[in-house]
Amino acid sequence: MFFAHSLPGESEERWQPLAEHLLQVSRLAAEFARPFGASRAAALAGLLHDLGKYNPQFLAYIRGERTGQGKGPDHSTAGARETLAAFPGGSDRLIAQLVAHAIAGHHAGLADGEGVGGLTERLKKELDPLDPAWREELGTEWMVALEQAFCPHRERARLPFQLSVLGRMIFSCLVDADFLDTEAFFKTAADLTPDRDWPRLPDINPHLTARFDAHMARKQADARPNELNGLRADILTHVRAKASLPPGLFTLNVPTGGGKTLASLGFALDHARIHGLSRIVYAIPFTSVIEQTASIFREVLGEDVVLEHHSAIDAEDGKERSSRDKMRLAMENWAAPVVVTTNVQLFESLFAARPSRCRKLHNLAGAVIVLDEAQTIPLHVLRPCVAMLDELARNYGATIVLCTATQPALGAPSRPGVRGFDGGLELSPERELAPDPEGLHRRLARVTLRRASDAMSDADLIGELAGHEQGLVIVNSRSHALSLYREAMAAGLAGLVHLSTRQTASDRQALLAEVRLRLAPQDPRPCRLIATSLVEAGVDIDFPRVWRAEAGLDQIVQAAGRCNREGRRPVADSIVTVFRPADASTPREIAGFASALAAMAGGHDDLFSPAAIAAYFEEVYWRKGEALDRDKVLSRFRESAGTLDLAYRSVAESFRLIEERMAPVIVPREEEAKAALAALAAERMPPGAAARALQRHLVQVPRPDCDRLRTNGHLSFVEGFGDQFAVLATPQFYTRETGLEWERSDELSLDGYIL
Repeated sequence: MFFAHSLPGESEERWQPLAEHLLQVSRLAAEFARPFGASRAAALAGLLHDLGKYNPQFLAYIRGERTGQGKGPDHSTAGARETLAAFPGGSDRLIAQLVAHAIAGHHAGLADGEGVGGLTERLKKELDPLDPAWREELGTEWMVALEQAFCPHRERARLPFQLSVLGRMIFSCLVDADFLDTEAFFKTAADLTPDRDWPRLPDINPHLTARFDAHMARKQADARPNELNGLRADILTHVRAKASLPPGLFTLNVPTGGGKTLASLGFALDHARIHGLSRIVYAIPFTSVIEQTASIFREVLGEDVVLEHHSAIDAEDGKERSSRDKMRLAMENWAAPVVVTTNVQLFESLFAARPSRCRKLHNLAGAVIVLDEAQTIPLHVLRPCVAMLDELARNYGATIVLCTATQPALGAPSRPGVRGFDGGLELSPERELAPDPEGLHRRLARVTLRRASDAMSDADLIGELAGHEQGLVIVNSRSHALSLYREAMAAGLAGLVHLSTRQTASDRQALLAEVRLRLAPQDPRPCRLIATSLVEAGVDIDFPRVWRAEAGLDQIVQAAGRCNREGRRPVADSIVTVFRPADASTPREIAGFASALAAMAGGHDDLFSPAAIAAYFEEVYWRKGEALDRDKVLSRFRESAGTLDLAYRSVAESFRLIEERMAPVIVPREEEAKAALAALAAERMPPGAAARALQRHLVQVPRPDCDRLRTNGHLSFVEGFGDQFAVLATPQFYTRETGLEWERSDELSLDGYIL
């Protein structure tokens, strides 16, 4: 008998038979792929993914008879080769190539089609012959036509890209099914429970909708009866009334403070219930907003249905791993009914090659995907991101809601000859969820915009801030925010708070709660917040004055949404001042946005009007042109004469939303973090559960600085998990007020240690 997985020291009677594993993975993968019509292809991938284990040499390896041999024989190439041999031509050949990519990469990740290390090269390697038993145990039923109803909306010009997405989806089905079945075997053998078992959204949606309705009823009963709260209620009613429209692309154009978050959740619940959709995925640009949004959703829907996923605690090395090693990876599959994540997690996963990043992708089929502040997608990857959103809506049954205060961020030009975003989404006015966006803008106008005539030094800013007991200053970098905070502290300003991604999510949440208490109208206290742009998208704070370092119009609009948010003050007294910093350079990309704003600002009296915002984005996109796909992602997937050349790995290596590569460092100050690390080290907690618990206690550090922390002994690592869980070992580098000062890593060097 041949085996998929062994249990060292245990009788072979307790090992997992290979045929049992292959058939179970095949069944699971087919089930995962059914929503997008590729169940036969996914079933084939599952059935043949470990075909190379029908090799006497592999059997000797897992029995421990190949001493000194290191890792076992290649067991994934054989299945890829057999797939291509079974479908040598015809319409199934293209799909067979996608299946071969998935099988060959199910441990080490998807490879490019051509080039060094590509699939073509790998298929040429010499392999040990397989035992004929595989044909008897697996049968021949799998040799059927692969082409089903996948990619129903195909276009010749975009077919290579569409097929690349299909291949990545098949890969996702395979690696998730493989992991789940492998985890079930090892956990059962050890009498442990699997990591997590989420309920299905269709099963619980009526209950969640009832909770949502009850929450909104309480909220309305407690709200002050004023125009703003009445307007928010009207927006919610109008948005939910459109939930019966067919799945596809929607926009929700509501100015900041209009209640977009809860309105979009209400729409998503209703739309998913009416159309039987599988889950709700809420993608947000900043982790600071994820914490707030996930907290709101848990309050509304309950603790056990919301997955908050933003940490990048997973393996980056791309090594081929044994099944046991894979159990030690922190991997998410987004099987939760409601997922709150970042744009980085969403889009970098959609263009990823590693199993740990791709495992979740099939769960986007048939989902409601809400992009909060959609205009924040970085320009250098905008075209491929938009193409991916379009593909999810076209061929995977997903509904996409572009939720923003600055539409039309991702739409195609409104008429021929307009400078703008060629290749943008075809957005229909009939699928705008908000009532009368032009009218909403006028009714929700709450601030006066001013531009400082001269550059402002930090001393100037502190002088102006000193004249107001409550004020918010937003600058363009973490270093500027920290230096300005320290100078303000030295000047003796009361109520100072510093907020940036130097701090952990847990501390940011606590600091924002403190800010809200200080701003409470019934007991106002001094509150001067110095922050980076992380406060701009969806953070619910209300200051009387805001100073914003020069940036793009969309960021200024977002900053203005933190001023007089509740409409309690006169518009003339609620001033947003845009200034050019004298003591800090403006980052190059932000300077480009500021230039685009300057180019169009003269033609508009009201820069916050929908017409001005449309003109701004036309200017931005026209200036960028081909640089909207800077790395030529879309042209790196090719097909010719029935042969695919898919640059999976090279695209994954270059596709980055945030160009500065970051690495997560865990700050173990709080008991939750200490307990999770201890449980992980003692193997009492699965790595996925530990990663979820720890993501509120980590800081994303620029990779060169993280490497320097490691070299100088300021990081420790949980034994047995490689470098996945990097822990700050020098506590004096972190305070709640200033966050992690990684620049201090050269002050002293310590000997690293193992937890």
